Amino acid sequence: MASPFLRTRHSLSSTLRPLARNPTPRINHAIPRRPASTASSSSGGSSAKTIAISTALGTSAVLLYYYATDTRASFHKYLVPRVIRVLFPDAEDAHHAGTTALKALYSLGLHPRERIQDVDPSGAKPLSVNVFGVELSNPIGISAGLDKDAEIPDPLFALGAGVVEVGGITPLPQEGNPKPRVFRVVSTDGLINRYGLNSKGADAVAAHLRERLRTFARSVGLTEKEMLDGEASVPVGSLKDGRLLCVQIAKNKKTDEKDVEAVKKDYVTCVNRLAPYADVLVVNVSSPNTPGLRDLQATGPLTALLSAVVEEAQKTKRKVKPRVMVKVSPDEDDDSQMEGVVQAVWMSGVDGVIVGNTTKKRTGLVPNGVRLTSQEQKNIMEEGGYSGPALFNQTLNLVGRYRKMLDSYSLKTEGLEDAFNKNQKVIFATGGITNGDQALKVLNAGASVAMVYTGMVYGGSGTVTRIKNEMREKLAIEDRKQ
Repeated sequence: MASPFLRTRHSLSSTLRPLARNPTPRINHAIPRRPASTASSSSGGSSAKTIAISTALGTSAVLLYYYATDTRASFHKYLVPRVIRVLFPDAEDAHHAGTTALKALYSLGLHPRERIQDVDPSGAKPLSVNVFGVELSNPIGISAGLDKDAEIPDPLFALGAGVVEVGGITPLPQEGNPKPRVFRVVSTDGLINRYGLNSKGADAVAAHLRERLRTFARSVGLTEKEMLDGEASVPVGSLKDGRLLCVQIAKNKKTDEKDVEAVKKDYVTCVNRLAPYADVLVVNVSSPNTPGLRDLQATGPLTALLSAVVEEAQKTKRKVKPRVMVKVSPDEDDDSQMEGVVQAVWMSGVDGVIVGNTTKKRTGLVPNGVRLTSQEQKNIMEEGGYSGPALFNQTLNLVGRYRKMLDSYSLKTEGLEDAFNKNQKVIFATGGITNGDQALKVLNAGASVAMVYTGMVYGGSGTVTRIKNEMREKLAIEDRKQ
């Protein structure tokens, strides 16, 4: 059983010299001269002023650089998101602008990054957590959707996340649903999206991740094979100590969800291409924007699908095989539906569950006292999945229930064949998490990682740092009480 998480910086001088002798007879009387000290003093004063100005400008530039690239800077939260909304009225345009900016800034070394460490002055790591045998520096993750084609995993890790999930990625490239397909509900810090798993395809993403791996290998004097064999002593996906990279996979929209063999082929193709570069593979069967996808959460087809993914993942040609998790919907919340998912998880040998995704429901999304603008009222009724703070209570509820069901099923199946993995299944929580208190609540309810998505859209690139700081403060208060 999981224990509560709470126990959880030329001097310029000039000398006037005659340049040529005067051939004419010297006039025999004194010629007044300007005191040399006056010229020297004037020149020296000018030099000192120049040096002072240069030093001030240089210091200001350095301080500005450190401030602007620090995730603790307040403008990341209070200014940047608002400016982006003004410059890009269309939410999808804003999304692309944000990822493009992060990618460009990272290449120039001007990206926002977390400068504080996940280690306190005593050397302790109050937020560390063990996940799949990896001691994560912290339990905060960034959910899939922000980086759909694995273009910016490193800039996202730089924001302080212990886990980054990229995707979802389909076997073949697909455009997704027609635009517009992303809508803001600013009054609730919410979003409606119906992207429809737009993806560059598994081959393109795999090529990018492979080049990323090779670049890292060259930087540490290793070959690609040596990296895959674990000789770098860092996870092969994240390429960072104490971090994990999750790669989310899904079927193509055109693949008939009723043809289980065709669906399995889609996911297995993604595993074959992407598994070498992932620490965790995430099977998405819960997107509300691909027709019929959620039907795959029924016990029979889900067991068959997950079993095929686990089997293919075990064939990955590297020392440490990627783990497999399944991402489930927050809308399938009846006990019978959840029990079916739990059964499929245990029977297939999947390592864990990501609890939560966007919701198709439209009730209870607007807090009391909040009035939506006419445009927001229209946006919130758009077809697609809603994400935002209103989902938190459902996420917390589902995490607790899945924790109990997964652990209970483990006890009931002891002594059965090795098809049942007796290790405790891991839970990641996503949906409505926006602050440190909420993160601690889902962790204490049984999750190992708390993930953010929409919270970063409205909270900016300092969101992960802020959440972790709030967690540390709360943990410190609890420690003082004991």
